[in-house]
Amino acid sequence: MKKVAVVILNWNTKDYLRKFLPGVLASAGCAPDGDSSASDHEVIVADSASTDGSMEVMAELFPKVRTIVLDRNYGFTGGYNRALAQLQGQFEYYLLLNSDIDVPRRWLGPLVEWMESHPGCGACAPKLHSWYEKDMFEYAGAAGGYLDRFGYPFCRGRVMKSVEKDKGQYDGHPNEVFWASGAALMVRSHLWHRMGGLDDRFFAHMEEIDLCWRLQLAGYTVCVVPGSTVLHLGGGTLPATSPFKLRLNFRNNLLMLSNNLAKSYGSKIMRKTGKIDVAAHRGWKKAQRVIFLRMLLDGASAMVYLLTFKPKYFRAVIDAHEEYRKLDSAMSEAQLWNWLSSHAKDVDIHGWYKGWIVYDSLRGRRQMWRRVHRFRS
Repeated sequence: MKKVAVVILNWNTKDYLRKFLPGVLASAGCAPDGDSSASDHEVIVADSASTDGSMEVMAELFPKVRTIVLDRNYGFTGGYNRALAQLQGQFEYYLLLNSDIDVPRRWLGPLVEWMESHPGCGACAPKLHSWYEKDMFEYAGAAGGYLDRFGYPFCRGRVMKSVEKDKGQYDGHPNEVFWASGAALMVRSHLWHRMGGLDDRFFAHMEEIDLCWRLQLAGYTVCVVPGSTVLHLGGGTLPATSPFKLRLNFRNNLLMLSNNLAKSYGSKIMRKTGKIDVAAHRGWKKAQRVIFLRMLLDGASAMVYLLTFKPKYFRAVIDAHEEYRKLDSAMSEAQLWNWLSSHAKDVDIHGWYKGWIVYDSLRGRRQMWRRVHRFRS
């Protein structure tokens, strides 16, 4: 069994493969052509039925890199689930890596060392900096993420559209976060398969937050390792202005809350009261209320889009809620009782912000950042 499989999920990004794959191979101790026989790590490219000649580029420039060719684009979730299913039992760790990540020579070692010395950590990630502004955090993940009371994600180093310069302000302990970006995420392979990988319903966006939440519910931590930093180009697949991307974000946020919120509330109440019936009833009820409130907030966002003459965004929110209702498979109160009977004692959620980050941001940027810097879960 090798140590790390660095798996790049590619879809029509041949230029990124040309530009960034040589650095990834060098950092993993592989030869320029992709030969990994002398290394404890291996770089693997999983291709989602690209039509831009990506596989021809791989055959020409990186002939010894292992490729997994999928029959169609299953999205981030389905693509990684199918690719990593073919690697089961071959590696201790999986490292999910976007094709638009530029890595320094020694970024991988600190992640492996952290996982080896922290057996309670289920997943870890490097800090993400912007490829364009090297000392600035990058929007997608920065120094790891938090989640507020209504399920709005934000990062240490990025809140809403406000991004900080990295001055080492998040390099100390604790390193535990609520979630880390799927742009560069290391996961213990046995936990990946035990968790069932990513939730296939998501297709793309917020699936890594859901996975990190499920790992925490299973008793593991999620960490950012400040000794490792990579540069993220960002926006390579879906632009920020895409209505499709907006629809995925709104829909998947609700799916994520449905997957995990009742368990989180129930386990917290269980630790306080020691009564499983009370915890199951109150936890389930509270989760339903919060999801309902989140849907109301989404409705308010939709109205803002409509009133500001963005009908495609308005339609995206409406479609997201319709799809959520079709896809939702929330647990019942009885199912929550069964889960609490065997899991509640192991759960300790890090990075759950008790405020509402949208409201905090509206009160002023300086005050918002002050609250984020003070926050420790």
